[in-house]
Amino acid sequence: MRVEDLHHEELLELDPDGGVIRFAGQRALLLDAVAMGLLRHYLVENFGLTAARAVLTQFGFAHGWRMAEAVRGQFQWANDEQWRLAGPRLYTLEGLFRIQPGSEDPLSKKGMMLLASYEAEQHLLHFGRPDSAVCWTICGLMSGYVSHTAGKEIYVLEDRCLGEGHAACHLLGRSREEWGEDRVDELAFFESGHLAACLDVSLTRVTETLKAAEEKLRAHRRALVQVVSDVEEPLGIVAKSPQMQHVIDLARRVAKVDATVLITGESGVGKERVARLVHEESTRAVGPFIAVNCGAITETLLESELFGHARGAFTGAASDRPGLFEAANGGTILLDEIGDISPGMQVKLLRVLQEREVRRIGENKSRQIDVRVLAATNRDLGQRVSEERFRQDLYYRLRVVEILVPPLRERRDDVLPLARLMLADAAMRMESEISGLTPGAADQLLRYDWPGNVRELENAMERAVALGTGNRVGLEDLAEEIRRAFPKPVISGGTVQPLRAIEKEYILAALEQNSGNQTRTAEQLQIGSATLYRKLKSWGLVQAKRADQG
Repeated sequence: MRVEDLHHEELLELDPDGGVIRFAGQRALLLDAVAMGLLRHYLVENFGLTAARAVLTQFGFAHGWRMAEAVRGQFQWANDEQWRLAGPRLYTLEGLFRIQPGSEDPLSKKGMMLLASYEAEQHLLHFGRPDSAVCWTICGLMSGYVSHTAGKEIYVLEDRCLGEGHAACHLLGRSREEWGEDRVDELAFFESGHLAACLDVSLTRVTETLKAAEEKLRAHRRALVQVVSDVEEPLGIVAKSPQMQHVIDLARRVAKVDATVLITGESGVGKERVARLVHEESTRAVGPFIAVNCGAITETLLESELFGHARGAFTGAASDRPGLFEAANGGTILLDEIGDISPGMQVKLLRVLQEREVRRIGENKSRQIDVRVLAATNRDLGQRVSEERFRQDLYYRLRVVEILVPPLRERRDDVLPLARLMLADAAMRMESEISGLTPGAADQLLRYDWPGNVRELENAMERAVALGTGNRVGLEDLAEEIRRAFPKPVISGGTVQPLRAIEKEYILAALEQNSGNQTRTAEQLQIGSATLYRKLKSWGLVQAKRADQG
């Protein structure tokens, strides 16, 4: 057997009924590159860069050694050199990298050149450009394979990497003695004792972090239970009002089917939280959830972000880069502010939704994707369609199911539970002793219209905690525009108040806003001063108001 004779036809065996795949005679698994990137991300985030590198390097070494052992008995090689050179060819066929022709041997003086390392690609996707080479698993693979074929320990290290911005990854294989002291720090990653030490330190750090996080979470839960014990809170969505209960019920029902959903509503109502609820309640909950604000990115950059690009596709494209659709494979992507994308992007997005495939900028081939698409907008897309500013076919493709999230002014039953929830959260973050609202502050929150919706309410509670001096938020701790709000007629619990009660509440609020000045209040209400006086007298308040004026 010669290296150039190795092809998928001879190496790959598929048994659809048995659920077994064999490669080079050994049982193999098909692992998604993005999933491997997510594993790397998890290892780095939870155990640190050093421990993650040690784990991946030693995993690669074991895998490489095993592969060399398996193919030695599987094929009759012309000589040991052919056996050794088969390793890079096999890993190329597995899709790990592409080799520059003429540079297949890491033991040669010029070493081995990789043009498309999946590992560098994934590191760039999850962490951005690093300060050092990042093909840790591949270096481990080649070290294990070459060590077995050479009959001695060989360590393949990287001195140039696509992840760092180089045109290719460059690997060299040498013995420990040949490497000398120059790369001794990198050689330590192949030692099991080094891995144990790294994990020991990392686990100690993780344990301490978890303990602190658990204590903080317990305190947070205690605070939330005290203020909103009667409110259901899926993913932070307060739904005491019938309107929001309907939204949550609809979101949970549509989550069970893999349909495209259009989430509409004013800015700040919580559309992304509803999208996350759809994702978390669906069968794709174990996959990634990726949200992208289409309105905040230029058309050229948005295309690259969504669909990815090939190296050299445009100035600055130093390497192949998958887009967010590929990164969301097996999960959900939220296209926020979808109403702001250009006509050109609308055409390209429609093709992706129809064909379920993406084409990176600068490539001719398409890639299949398995992604659930959610879209959100505060625009009236139906109106934009009639104005020919949004494609009708794309509108109907996105609007298989529409979820309208009502503004906060239309669900006033949610205002105080939301305010208490956000107040408790802000107090926890700022380590404040504030634990509630005074009756006056609570009443004023209900009077305000909240044009900025939930986002504005959250900012108001954060401001109140930051400026408050007592143990409860008072009227003076609220922003000026909230303090000056007039009462709005609210029908709560199905009970309709008498008109005279609404009139009394409104007049008293106007009088309070004018610091008790009856003349100014009468002018604003467009009634006579005598009329206002008679009403106050009938309510038994005229003496108090006159005293206030005096």
